[in-house]
Amino acid sequence: MKPQSEQYERFRALHEQKGGFIMPNAWDGTSALLLKAAGFEAIGTSSAAIASALGRLDGRHTIPREEHIANAELLGRLTDLPINGDFEDGYGTTSADVAATVEIAIAAGLAGIGIEDTSGDPAAPIRPFDEAVERVREAAKVARGRILLTGRTDNFLQGRPDLDDTIRRLVAFAEVGADVLYAPYPADMDAVKAIVRAVAPKPVNIVVGTMAGVEPWTELQKAGVKRVSLGVSLYTRVMGDLRLAAKQLAAGDLASASAGMSFREISKLISEAVNTKSM
Repeated sequence: MKPQSEQYERFRALHEQKGGFIMPNAWDGTSALLLKAAGFEAIGTSSAAIASALGRLDGRHTIPREEHIANAELLGRLTDLPINGDFEDGYGTTSADVAATVEIAIAAGLAGIGIEDTSGDPAAPIRPFDEAVERVREAAKVARGRILLTGRTDNFLQGRPDLDDTIRRLVAFAEVGADVLYAPYPADMDAVKAIVRAVAPKPVNIVVGTMAGVEPWTELQKAGVKRVSLGVSLYTRVMGDLRLAAKQLAAGDLASASAGMSFREISKLISEAVNTKSM
C-alpha cells in the first residue's frame, strides 16, 4: 500500500482539480474493487451500508470504531486508493475521543475522515451548536496537514430543514479547521449554491443530490460542488436488484434470478488485488 501521507496528498489534490470528482462509497472488498475497476480515484466508506449489511441500524452507534476502521483498512488494502472514512460523530462522548479517532484513522492509512454533528440519540439527533463545533475543532487539531477532515451537519437528514443553521454550522466547522464541508440532502439547488457561497473557497461535498431529487453531476459542478459521494445509494441499488432476483426465484424463474456477474469474474478481481499486494 502507498504510505498514508501519499494517500492524503492524492486525496487532497482531487479536491483541488478543476471540475471536482465523484467519490462512490463501498461496503466490502468486492464492491471496492469493482469501483476501482470502473476508474474511480478515491472511495468512501458507508456507515449505513456497513450497519445494514450486519443487520444493524445506522446512526445509533451500532458499529464500533474498531469494526469501521477494519472495514476502511480492507478497502484501502485491496484497492490502494485513498479512502475516506464516514465515521459518524467521531466515536466518543467527548471531543478528546473524536481527536483519538482521527489519530487512529491516520494510523490505519486513511486519506480522509468525516465528523458529523449527530448524537446517536433518536430523541435529540443533532448536537448543540457549541458542542458540535468543539468536536470538529479538536478533530482538526489532529487532522491538519495529515488527513482531510470533512465537517458535516445532518440537519436536513434529521428533519431539521433550517438552511440558516446549516450554513452557520458549516461556516463554523470551516473556521475551526475542517477542509471539506458537507450537509446531506439540502432542500434544493438554491440551498446547494448558498452553502457553496458561504464556505468558499473550501470545497463542498453533496451526496447524490437534494431533497428535491437527484441532480445531474454537471449541474452540481456548475453550482461549485467539488465532491459528490453516493452514501448508501450503491448498496441500496444492489439490494434492489437482489429483491428483484428473490421475486424471480420465488416465481420459479431460475435463469433470471441467477443472471449477473460470474463468480469467476469476482474471484479474478480479488486474486489480482491480493497477488499484487504480495509481490
